[in-house]
Amino acid sequence: MTLLDTPIARLDGTPATLGDLTGGKPALLVNVASKCGLTPQYAGLEALAEEYEGRFTVVGLPCNQFGGQEPGSSEEIAEFCSATYGVSFPMSEKIEVNGDGRHALYETLVTTPDEGGNAGDVQWNFEKFVISADGGVLARFSPRVEPSDERLRGLIADQVG
Repeated sequence: MTLLDTPIARLDGTPATLGDLTGGKPALLVNVASKCGLTPQYAGLEALAEEYEGRFTVVGLPCNQFGGQEPGSSEEIAEFCSATYGVSFPMSEKIEVNGDGRHALYETLVTTPDEGGNAGDVQWNFEKFVISADGGVLARFSPRVEPSDERLRGLIADQVG
């Protein structure tokens, strides 16, 4: 089984795999939250999704583990993201990224070190993982790395050719 085979429901609750959400394209996986100081990053994530549409996928993974900053239901999350940031990229069900309830997807992701060489638990909302089209984890970026960051954008550009 590869990372892309990992089951993860869509935000509306329909069953899927990570591969279904990425559409077989390289992707940026981001644990997101609606009430975080970093929430404005949704605008940059949507800009990336639009710029690379058809060649690269952004996947939002709502998580309420950091300061209770994603308390809403799936419907509330979808409405907030659409109305506030025009989010069109795929979103998963609300998941846990750390601890005993950590989603299987993050069991693999957290083994990847970030730009500082640190692997392990996700530190906060909006931590970013870039994966290749075949599901290989290419890089991990800390929450404060903006979607417009040159290092992140350069890696995406390398993946889409």
